[in-house]
Amino acid sequence: MPRPKTITVTSPLLPNLKDFEKYLEDIWNRKWLTNNGHYHKELEDALAKYLDVQYLSLFTNGTLPLITALQAMQINGEVITTPYSFVATTHSIWWNNLKPVFVDVEEETGNINPEKIEAAIKPNTTAIMPVHVYGNPCNTKRIQEIAEIYGLKVIYDAAHAFGVTVNGKSILQNGDMSTLSFHATKVYNTIEGGALVCSDKTTKERIDYLKNFGFADEVTVVAPGINSKMDEIRSAYGLLNLKQVDEAIAKRKHVAELYRSALKDIPGIRFFSDIKGVRHNYSYFPIFITENEYGMTRDALYAKLKEKNILTRRYFYPLISNFPVYRDLESSKPENLPIATKLAEQVLCLPIYADLIDNEVERVLEIIKKRV
Repeated sequence: MPRPKTITVTSPLLPNLKDFEKYLEDIWNRKWLTNNGHYHKELEDALAKYLDVQYLSLFTNGTLPLITALQAMQINGEVITTPYSFVATTHSIWWNNLKPVFVDVEEETGNINPEKIEAAIKPNTTAIMPVHVYGNPCNTKRIQEIAEIYGLKVIYDAAHAFGVTVNGKSILQNGDMSTLSFHATKVYNTIEGGALVCSDKTTKERIDYLKNFGFADEVTVVAPGINSKMDEIRSAYGLLNLKQVDEAIAKRKHVAELYRSALKDIPGIRFFSDIKGVRHNYSYFPIFITENEYGMTRDALYAKLKEKNILTRRYFYPLISNFPVYRDLESSKPENLPIATKLAEQVLCLPIYADLIDNEVERVLEIIKKRV
């Protein structure tokens, strides 16, 4: 008997190939492949408008905006952040020769707990790098209050938060800067890519210098920048995907609603609900499994689904604080991070993407319901 079709945990949003070919023909005719070309400029403008932000700089991936944000803000010393994220968050701090300081998270959202931040602030603390985990908005009001009291900068890792709004306002308008990832696994993608959002023209210029070797003009280098520019091909790809991202988010919402309806009465399974006033993007659908109530460990369910050709992801597991490079930090001790540790041990992200059809969702749910 043939194995059933593999259901992946995610699947990329792809533009129409024929439409993309037209853009490629134009790029071939222009013979301008990178260095702030026609489609690069067009995509920056289009994204700034769609995301309702003042200034946006495109990058070749989602990690380099994090690294560049810390450079552009001239951060030094220690940066308070979360252990419950993808490693790029903390790696960007490390690459800037800064010390990450982990604080625990909220069980209700997975986001950094603002009430734990103040205790972690020391004389050499200069910034906070929170993450909008799974696209759930952080408590930006409280984080900003703390930042203003202690004179700290706030850089949001908004890799999961494309298009998310709170009471009609873009989540990207909070803090001093926000970064985005346009990786193929994200709601909106440019294959690989990312962006850095800021609120003033001078900062935007500095960012653009830093992502292009520090060049201010043909003969002037104003900073030790790197090369992190997005090319014309991915910019064109991104323009096409922007036209269909709203439809993709609506389809993801439908998948999330199917999961919630089917899982709400199963003991030992918890999931996040929509937050009032928030326009979510349904970038992930994490469930959290309590073994003694559900009757199976998270890892056992992960293995059972994989056996049935259904790929899920333990995202985020392990915690960043458990990786060897960070394990010896004082703030990495598990007793300091009880909620983050609990979430990491319980989380399982189920398949969710625009092309996931109802009977495939039912295949996933059938195995979860059976528990065997």
